[in-house]
Amino acid sequence: MRITSTSCICPVLVSLCFVQRCYGAAHHGSIKVTRNQTKHIEGETEVHHRPKRGWVWNQFFVLEEHMGPDPQYVGKLHSNSDKGDGSVKYILTGEGAGTIFIIDDTTGDIHSTKSLDREQKTHYVLHAQAIDRRTNKPLEPESEFIIKVQDINDNAPKFTDGPYIVTVPEMSEMGTSVLQVTATDADDPTYGNSARVVYSILQGQPYFSVDPKTGVIRTALHNMDREAREHYSVVIQAKDMAGQVGGLSGSTTVNITLTDVNDNPPRFPQKHYQLYVPESAQVGSAVGKIKASDADTGSNADMKYTIMNGDGSGVFSISTDKETREGILSLKKPLNYEKKKSYTLNIEGANTHLDFRFSHLGPFKDVTMLKIIVGDVDEPPLFTMPSYVMEVYENAKIGTAVGTVTAQDPDAANSLVRYFIDLNTEEDRYFTIDASTGTIKTAKIFDREETPRYNITVAASEIDNPELVSHVPVGIRILDVNDNPPELAREYDIIVCENAKPGQVIQTISATDKDSSANGARFHFSLDEGLSLNPNFTLRDNEDNTASILTRRRRYSRTTQDVYYLPVLISDSGTPPLSSSSTLTIRVCACERDGRVRTCHAEAFLSSAGLSTGAIIAILLCVVILFVFSLAIVVLFITLRRSKKEPLIISEEDVRENVVTYDDEGGGEEDTEAFDITALRNPSAAEELKYRRDIRPEVKPVPRHQPSSSLDSIDVQEFIKQRLAEADLDPSVPPYDSLQTYAYEGHRSETGSISSLDSATTHSDQDYNYLGDWGPEFKKLAELYGEIESERTT
Repeated sequence: MRITSTSCICPVLVSLCFVQRCYGAAHHGSIKVTRNQTKHIEGETEVHHRPKRGWVWNQFFVLEEHMGPDPQYVGKLHSNSDKGDGSVKYILTGEGAGTIFIIDDTTGDIHSTKSLDREQKTHYVLHAQAIDRRTNKPLEPESEFIIKVQDINDNAPKFTDGPYIVTVPEMSEMGTSVLQVTATDADDPTYGNSARVVYSILQGQPYFSVDPKTGVIRTALHNMDREAREHYSVVIQAKDMAGQVGGLSGSTTVNITLTDVNDNPPRFPQKHYQLYVPESAQVGSAVGKIKASDADTGSNADMKYTIMNGDGSGVFSISTDKETREGILSLKKPLNYEKKKSYTLNIEGANTHLDFRFSHLGPFKDVTMLKIIVGDVDEPPLFTMPSYVMEVYENAKIGTAVGTVTAQDPDAANSLVRYFIDLNTEEDRYFTIDASTGTIKTAKIFDREETPRYNITVAASEIDNPELVSHVPVGIRILDVNDNPPELAREYDIIVCENAKPGQVIQTISATDKDSSANGARFHFSLDEGLSLNPNFTLRDNEDNTASILTRRRRYSRTTQDVYYLPVLISDSGTPPLSSSSTLTIRVCACERDGRVRTCHAEAFLSSAGLSTGAIIAILLCVVILFVFSLAIVVLFITLRRSKKEPLIISEEDVRENVVTYDDEGGGEEDTEAFDITALRNPSAAEELKYRRDIRPEVKPVPRHQPSSSLDSIDVQEFIKQRLAEADLDPSVPPYDSLQTYAYEGHRSETGSISSLDSATTHSDQDYNYLGDWGPEFKKLAELYGEIESERTT
């Protein structure tokens, strides 16, 4: 079988196709198909020979976009087994078989029934086979062939990315690349010139050009100025068929913008400016604006303004507004029309970002002259000082002068000024001011310890124009006077140990004073001189605003006295000096040997000795037995006395005297626990009538009256004689006298006391201090013997 095709590549080759088709039919028509010698279905066997294909193969072509009324002829299939009698049947399978491509099963002619588009599908793969129409057995093996869709120029070039937006710096050199555009053609690039594209510029000349092959757009002029023209619209065309007549074309638009460079220096529109500023303008406020023009944009137009020189360079300052690029003129110092009426400034405006490629176009700065006219306005009074600080002593009388403020009218009229205090706060009501002189006086009595400082606001206004008011702050400090006595810094809890030694510091006290350090920075501590010498404690002034409390004797007993009171006198060094008295409370506590406090509560003797309950019961039982035994002895003695006979006559020589012997030395003046010697110290204290306690008086004696002044001068000897005379004249006393003699030394005795108190040389017969070294089991015993030793020493 052979394949015959009438499709030609181009009309010029029709004759060649025809010759090829005729030559193929003549050349291959004599080829016979030899089938393999194999066993047939009917069971026949044949000799096996190599089969020789009888197909004549040619590649089929079909033109795209066929618009004819009849199906387009593609080609013809023919087998050597076909004798023309219709016994051979041709079958076509594969892509598009039966839908796009149909075959005449008798003649083998193939036709295309639809218009094809090569851009959608370039070729189709099909399979052809020849079979026996009667037996449906294949006469030839199935063979594959391809039908290619022949391209025609039916697609115009397209710019897939258009339209384009691009920028290029102004003043660029000619030939500077701007953008490369690319157009695509869907036609077959391997066949003819259908897909060969050429670029050209339709709009945008003479500013830009395009390369016809690459599509690169370039600048076509020198020094294109953005300030002259900024935007350009360029139209680029792409044409296939290498630009020949009849080719298809497409176009796109390229929008080109020239970007700015700093090629224009700033310029002031005028060389001279004039500005009016009133003298009432506030310091720091903006008084005017100035601007230099710059044709550039963005950072290329950024400006900086500077005052170059002029007589107003110290009075005014200039800054740059980055958004508006204006120079803001501000006031540095207050203006005074009466002193200076005008100023002259030279102001420079310069670019901050320079491009040295265009330095030849400079200089990129400009200078102008500004004249400032100061305007005269009616100003409020002006105080001589921006603020005042005054002082006044506390406790000063109401109406005391504190100080004076002064204000003047700065204008040439020099109007009179009136003063007053703004009553905005409560503090403003504590002072008054003279409206004419500005003298401030007190309106209350101040206490520095309550409020040490006051702040008020004084206002001044012109009498002719009260609306013009100026204010000034006035600070008033309250000075201190010594009107507060010193006092203890805190409440002290003072403890003295029972085993304390003489001269031991048991507490350090300090004082405070509400007054300032100038009045009483140095405190003095002392004991109250009006009281007698304290035998237990003393005070030492450390001369550093503290004082130490010291013990004066050895050992203290909680059972005897557990609390002592010590009056302390504290005075300051102010003028005049003030003092106060405070009483310190000192508690007696039991302490360890190292000084740690163990307890401060008074304990029973037995309990402190650490005896058990059984031992206490045993001791009580012994006491009961001793009491019963003593009672029996007393009864026996009374019985014996009653049985003894007394003589009837008492001899005159039998003088019965009761002699009481004392071998215990008294404590002297310091022994305040043995008996009350107040009567002997001060006879006036005993002037009050006291009755005898041994008998009941029958007649009430007449009270004695004597001036206190005479009692203070009575001597002890006279006092005793007086008491003796009173006893003789008193009818209620017994007919015998009783004279008691007291060892009274009197005032300022030169012999001194013979008491053993405070004697450092007095020792007991035996020292029990070694008991403290025996351990905690003997602690109570050591304390008991220590107390006994202390009592013996006393």
